[in-house]
Amino acid sequence: MTEDYRIESDTIGEVKIPVNALWGAQTERSRNNFPTGAKMPLEIIKALLQIKKAAAIANKEVEAIDGKKADLIVEAIDTLLALSDEDLRKDFPLVVYQTGSGTQTNMNVNEVVAHQAAKINADIEILPNDDVNHGQSSNDIFPTAMNLTAAAAVNRLEASLQHLIDELKQKQEKYWTTVKIGRTHLQDATPLTFGQEVSGWVSALEHDLDYLKTLGQTLSEIAMGGTAVGTGLNAAPHFADIIAEKMSDLYNLKFTADSNKFYGLAHHSGLNVVHGAIKTLASDLMKIANDVRFLASGPRAGYNELNIPANEPGSSIMPGKVNSTQAEAITMAAVRVMGNDVVVNVASSQGNFEMNVYKPVLIDAFLESAELLEGTMRGFADKMIAGLTVNAERMEELVDNSLMTVTALSPHIGYHESAAIAQTAEKEGTTLKVAALKSGLVTEEQFDQWVVPIDMTNINK
Repeated sequence: MTEDYRIESDTIGEVKIPVNALWGAQTERSRNNFPTGAKMPLEIIKALLQIKKAAAIANKEVEAIDGKKADLIVEAIDTLLALSDEDLRKDFPLVVYQTGSGTQTNMNVNEVVAHQAAKINADIEILPNDDVNHGQSSNDIFPTAMNLTAAAAVNRLEASLQHLIDELKQKQEKYWTTVKIGRTHLQDATPLTFGQEVSGWVSALEHDLDYLKTLGQTLSEIAMGGTAVGTGLNAAPHFADIIAEKMSDLYNLKFTADSNKFYGLAHHSGLNVVHGAIKTLASDLMKIANDVRFLASGPRAGYNELNIPANEPGSSIMPGKVNSTQAEAITMAAVRVMGNDVVVNVASSQGNFEMNVYKPVLIDAFLESAELLEGTMRGFADKMIAGLTVNAERMEELVDNSLMTVTALSPHIGYHESAAIAQTAEKEGTTLKVAALKSGLVTEEQFDQWVVPIDMTNINK
């Protein structure tokens, strides 16, 4: 029915728009032309709103826009930012898979702000392109929003990672002297303590945290002020610097507009290299989670060295089964991150001349990776690692039955003789001690003095 629509026009012609929608003609065209895929992340929408608020204030300060118009734009944006995510989403319906510059999402924001301003004060005309978008281009504001949201996401990711490190450090300290058998190539090796094993996990994650902190600084450069191709055409002097200062205060992170704008529009090297660090973190998390779930395998037919919390029934058919579900969740997230890294790599390499045109899919993949690891790390820390305990008796049993403690004899009787003892024990199904005494090369007193698992860990050195 015609009364369900209003008519607006853009440079191409007239468009029917749902009567209650705050968006305008360009948004409606995009909504119909690109219906497929996930919606543009709300973090990007909110960042664009915040940048446009700062832009209105900056334009007012440098007298590039009428003060009353600037104030009304700010009021309209504050009204939108006060909405719940559910309510905000209603007027931002566009998807990731649209124009590669994010132009239609930028115009969606411009149109919604303009219509919201009209609802507040219809006496002051606010135009989407001339006023809300004043001094801006999709080509510089969208990559700015990308860096803002990515930097904030990495900051949250770092906090979650530190939380996991802290939980693991508690286990490291608690089980520092709990001896267990080591394994290399999935075969028995010499003893170590579980605390030492955990310390390796902790160190890997501390290195990952350092990589994120070091590389994350590259996200501080914003493209604002570059406008269409990097020259800054139609942007007032100091306009971008004011925006950078306000975004720094808002996000509590340091941003600078003192950057090469041609780089800012055409390249996303910072996002690419930081996502590489996120992928590295995902790789380490997969290794650690797999170690935990294999060491907890059983309880009767596996390693059974670790006891994991029973968070939910593990089977729809097998009563009493407990599964390592938190490990499964975080490793699935790691797989997604590794796939996203291919998206980020390829997207960063694309576009021609003055602009990369894979921006929406690049930032969508980046933000998904950061969010997935942030959440699954907290679940892994709180719902698995925090409740993790060791099966000390099982660990002792495996150490006692291991043949690789024979390594402690090697300095005293030689490598080949020690190997012969281990092979005898394996062949005859006896303990290492029985085989050693049978060889005649070692007395019982010497064996007990030399083969001391806790001493073999060098824990006291």
